[in-house]
Amino acid sequence: MATRIGLISDIHATVKPVIEAFSVFKEKDVDQVLCAGDIAGYGEELEETINLLIANNCVAIQGNHEVWYLEKIVNREADKASKYFDHLGYFEKLNVEDKSLYMVHANPPEEYMGGIRLLDEDGQIIDEQINEWQKKLERYPYDVLIVGHTHQVFAQVINDTLVINPGSSKFNHSCAILTLPEMTIEWIPLSGKPITKTWNWGTYLSKVKKENNNA
Repeated sequence: MATRIGLISDIHATVKPVIEAFSVFKEKDVDQVLCAGDIAGYGEELEETINLLIANNCVAIQGNHEVWYLEKIVNREADKASKYFDHLGYFEKLNVEDKSLYMVHANPPEEYMGGIRLLDEDGQIIDEQINEWQKKLERYPYDVLIVGHTHQVFAQVINDTLVINPGSSKFNHSCAILTLPEMTIEWIPLSGKPITKTWNWGTYLSKVKKENNNA
C-alpha cells in the first residue's frame, strides 16, 4: 500500500500558503507532513504558523532562521515560538515503506547553512553542481534526502539517492507530495501562482531596502 508524504519548507511565518498546502494534502489523503525548516523569518505570522504545524502533526526541523530566532530570545520559557523550536532537531530520519528518508535544512549531516543548489537563475540544472554533489553524496546511505534553504524546487536522483527540495511555500509558491515506495513526486503550486523554480534572496532584500528607504 502506498504512503503519501507532504513536503513543505521555508514557510517563513506566512500562514496562507501553508493553509492551502495542508488543504491539498488532506484532499489527496497525505499520511504525514514534513517541514524542512525555516518556519520563522520574513513574515509576521509566526505564532499562527506554529499553531498550524502543531495542529496538523507536522514533523519539522530547525533551519537557520530558527537558530537565529533562538539566539535573540533571552527568556525562552516565556516565548511560545522558542519553546516549540527548542524541541526541534537539525535533522530527522524516517523509514517508510522500506525506504530510508533523511531530512535536513541545508545539507547533510546537519547543516542549516550552505545548501544544495542545483539550478541556475532560470531553473535549469547546472551540470557542475550535479557532479559536485555526486562526489559529496558518494555512498550516501539514504534512499531519499529532503532539503530546503536554497529556495530552489527540484527532485533529482544523485547517485542512488532521490534529493528533493519542495521549495519555499512563501517565495517559490510550492509544496510537494512524495509517494512511497514508488518514489514519485507531485508538485503543488500555491497562492494561485505558477511555481518559481529558483527564487533570489538578493532581489527580495533589495526590494525591502528600497521600500524602507521610501517609508
